[in-house]
Amino acid sequence: MGVAVESVLILGSIAFALMLGAMSPGPTSIYVAKNSIAISRKHGLFTALGTGTGAAVFGLLAVLGLQAFLLAVPSAYLALKICGGVYLLWLAFKIIKHAKEPIETEQHQASQMSLRRAFSTGLITQLSNPKIAIVLASIFTALLPKEIPTYYYVVLPLLCFFIDAGWCSLVAVALSAEKPRRVYLKFKAGFDRAAGGIMTLLGLKLIFGMK
Repeated sequence: MGVAVESVLILGSIAFALMLGAMSPGPTSIYVAKNSIAISRKHGLFTALGTGTGAAVFGLLAVLGLQAFLLAVPSAYLALKICGGVYLLWLAFKIIKHAKEPIETEQHQASQMSLRRAFSTGLITQLSNPKIAIVLASIFTALLPKEIPTYYYVVLPLLCFFIDAGWCSLVAVALSAEKPRRVYLKFKAGFDRAAGGIMTLLGLKLIFGMK
């Protein structure tokens, strides 16, 4: 009974830390919000499923010891940062490029975005930031017991998935409501430029400012 209670407390502490991380603004929440408002709620939800899947992948890699590898091989970490940062800059460029276009044009383009593409874009956006793997590994290192139970290798990635996808899904549902969409339509160019600007800063920070 004591072991079961200890396990629940450990998983609860990890879940709380993951929730705080998921709720902090980042490229995934920005892209989920963009797809939810500008395209559709369904596209936003599939993007959220993609980000959650990416979080689960990083969760599994963190448990398996990716942190030790990336710290031991700085060149691999540097390569991942640069690739991830370039991808975020590319997303920012696309958002800013279409900022002035009317929503009708964007909806026409959205008709060509399948739900599968929305999912894959969310997945790649999540995987573009290797810092998440380091953060997850740090959380796991701090909170997990020295001898990790075998079932944690399944439970922890699932926990990462449901918390990240769950929060992003809430963002998608909230921002795809009628009132937020009306506000977005009215100030579309400004919102898109702001989102692109933030995404640019995140990409540059990933390349140059992260230790």
